[in-house]
Amino acid sequence: MLARAWSGVSLRRQLLLWLLLPQLVLWAGGGLLAYRMALSYAEKGIDQSLTQSVRALARQVKPIGSGLLIDFPRAAQDVLEQDPDDRITYMVSSPPGKFLLGNGQLPPPSTQASPQPGEPLLYKTELDGKPLRIVTLDVAYGEARSPQMLRVQVGKSFAVQQRIAAELVADMLAPLLALGALISLLVHSGIRRGLAPLTRLAAQLENRAVDALSPIEMKQAPSEVHALVLAVNGLLAKVAGSVKQEKRFLNDAAHQLRTPLAGLISQVELAQRQATEPALQERLAKVLTGAQRSAHLVHQLLTLARTETQARQAPLDLASLARDVAREWTPRALSAGMDLGYEGLDHLPVSGDALQLREAVSNLIDNALRYTPRGSQITVQVDRVTASQAPATSSAQAATGWAALSVEDDGPGLSPDELGHAFERFWRASTQPGGCGLGLAIVQEIARRHGGDASIETQQPLGLRVKLVLPVGPAG
Repeated sequence: MLARAWSGVSLRRQLLLWLLLPQLVLWAGGGLLAYRMALSYAEKGIDQSLTQSVRALARQVKPIGSGLLIDFPRAAQDVLEQDPDDRITYMVSSPPGKFLLGNGQLPPPSTQASPQPGEPLLYKTELDGKPLRIVTLDVAYGEARSPQMLRVQVGKSFAVQQRIAAELVADMLAPLLALGALISLLVHSGIRRGLAPLTRLAAQLENRAVDALSPIEMKQAPSEVHALVLAVNGLLAKVAGSVKQEKRFLNDAAHQLRTPLAGLISQVELAQRQATEPALQERLAKVLTGAQRSAHLVHQLLTLARTETQARQAPLDLASLARDVAREWTPRALSAGMDLGYEGLDHLPVSGDALQLREAVSNLIDNALRYTPRGSQITVQVDRVTASQAPATSSAQAATGWAALSVEDDGPGLSPDELGHAFERFWRASTQPGGCGLGLAIVQEIARRHGGDASIETQQPLGLRVKLVLPVGPAG
């Protein structure tokens, strides 16, 4: 449980807690120890003062025959009792416990501690709910035939000593607290300076492009950070090798798969023109459809794989790119009896991969042409959008603005349940032949590789609109 709780705490806060928490504990423990030591020394001072007082008071009690002469002037009594908070109270009793003079409420010592004649006995007790320190001195007097015992008790409250001890500790801890605050600031500054190489390393990694796998350079840093950088560079080198091998495989696969499929399609088309039997033409048409679908699937799979491995960022005009792609698809739209057009800004510069963005627009137009009936209208649009319309899942943190590229049609659209599956790979809402369920997945992957996202929504009364929101400025 403790490890799980610490896992969400930053390294800086963990260091601060481990360095400052013991300091706070030591400060509090030192204050408590100093307070107890101050009380101990105060108690020793009280004991010494009480012992002197009880002996002095015992000397003022003089035996005369079988009686006692107590020579204790009123002025001396007033001096002893003048401060109610620091009052020295006394009692003279003979025999012990039989009150003669002073404060008759002073409690006697416990039965377990019996005072020896001529030896002061110190003990703690309470009087009127306040702690009290009392010294008892038993003095023998009288004739040998009839010995008697005189008890003199002197007590003093701890209130003043406790207050002095608290003030002493407070006066001692106040500068220590200020010193602790200064040390805390120095520790915080030291931790921040010590972790600065990690902060710079994190900034270097965050500001890198997704496909930037070159080694990280960090010269002025502690040896521990150098070890981390070396480990990260080693990992980047392995990833770069893996990406290079994957690119080589994709290029080989594109050549090895597209060429035979293109030859198969050409041979089937040639056979269709030469075939005269209706049954044979029907079979050849099915073979041609399957070969075309396989070629389309291979193209989509290779495109999806490429979008997941690279996205070269370069300045481009998104509006001009969208118009060019729409213009390329216009002949097919006309042959399908549809109206394909462009609306929006004349120019909108962004940073991105032109090939991937062209592929995204082509997939959206292709989907619209495949799944909308003849006579439909398809509109490609590029415009600026506000930050509130930016995708919540976007990784672009410093975009200077946002651009929206959308393809809208007035076809049958999708139901609310189908909208939730639209970007899933190999999911198809229609049983119409030709598609493979990867077009929208490719579009979303391309958008996210550019620091944006893709969304889909139905239009009223009919239709569908797929929109890519991309950062105008550089991602990251």
